[in-house]
Amino acid sequence: MQSDRHWVGTWTTAPAPAEGVAFSNHTLRMTVRASLGGDTLRVRLSNACGSRPLAVGAARIGLREAGPNIVPGSDRQVTFGGVDTATIAAGALLVSDPVSLPLPPLGDLAISVHLPGDLPASFGITGRYSRQTNYISPPGDFTAAVAMPVGKLTDDWYFVCGVDVLAGPDAGGIVALGDSLTDANISTIDAFCRWPDQLSRRLQARVAGRPMGVMNQGLGGNRILHDIRGDSGLRRFDRDVLAQPGVTHAIVMLGTNDLRNRWARPEEEVTAEQMIAGLKQLAVRARTRGIKIFGATLTPYENETFLIGAWTPEREARRQTVNAWIRDGGAFDAVVDFDRALRDPTRPARMLPIYDCGDHLHPSDLGYNAMGDAVNLALFD
Repeated sequence: MQSDRHWVGTWTTAPAPAEGVAFSNHTLRMTVRASLGGDTLRVRLSNACGSRPLAVGAARIGLREAGPNIVPGSDRQVTFGGVDTATIAAGALLVSDPVSLPLPPLGDLAISVHLPGDLPASFGITGRYSRQTNYISPPGDFTAAVAMPVGKLTDDWYFVCGVDVLAGPDAGGIVALGDSLTDANISTIDAFCRWPDQLSRRLQARVAGRPMGVMNQGLGGNRILHDIRGDSGLRRFDRDVLAQPGVTHAIVMLGTNDLRNRWARPEEEVTAEQMIAGLKQLAVRARTRGIKIFGATLTPYENETFLIGAWTPEREARRQTVNAWIRDGGAFDAVVDFDRALRDPTRPARMLPIYDCGDHLHPSDLGYNAMGDAVNLALFD
């Protein structure tokens, strides 16, 4: 390993509790799209939500060809401390040994993990919806199969939470911290329409500029102040942003779900001032670690249908107050104005219809890509 190279996250997903799934002697083959390329990789597995240790019978990584198949000759064994098997303590993270595998920028990887034990739903499966097609085998270890037999399809990632590449000294990493709008809920499966995907494509297309990995830490339903389907932004910031390999920049888009108060709990009805205080804390913590942090404005969601009644004029006023502070409050190193990119100029409380998936909360594929286009690439020079 060259001393002037360092690890940078090329792909991530935020660990959270999976819902309604169990495994018993299954192999998972999960597909991920890298941002930054490299010749040496490592894989990160998470048992963040587990109630007991997780046994890993085998793990392999290769370049994805199509469906559950890998490119012949690209398959590599993944080891942990020189051993083919591993046990991950409850709540813990496991980082693999380095793997030599040439990976092009924006290349697709297939990560295969054999779970030899019985993992009922009560185990606490760590997973996250992916908007991609992933594969669950019939019972058995099929990690080394070029064409893995498929027992079931899933659009979730399980246990895998990151892939890192060994990058040059000038390479940096961008973490996108957000909710379902960063996770790209409702977008077309396998279309890679998340705004961090579009940001990755734009960064890789530059003729010149600093090499940057993009790590998507979107988590559907996530809030700044309160837990829901995983830890709040304030709780997960250290793990999901500060601890990410090679992170130099962060883009934070959180607050919409604070406003929406999904469970309608009076004690979780937040003020604009409380949201602003939480965002200030994230900015302070990033700057303390020397990370540049950019605030992203909250997009309009007037009369959303995803959760009837979640939009009110009072909550809209709070959104406008928070956005004004993000733009002018000076807490962030720069502003990414997603609100301006998506809003209807004739009716600013709602998304422009062409950017609306139809539920008035989540963008369409075109809208997600427009968000990725709204990020000024000069911020990363």
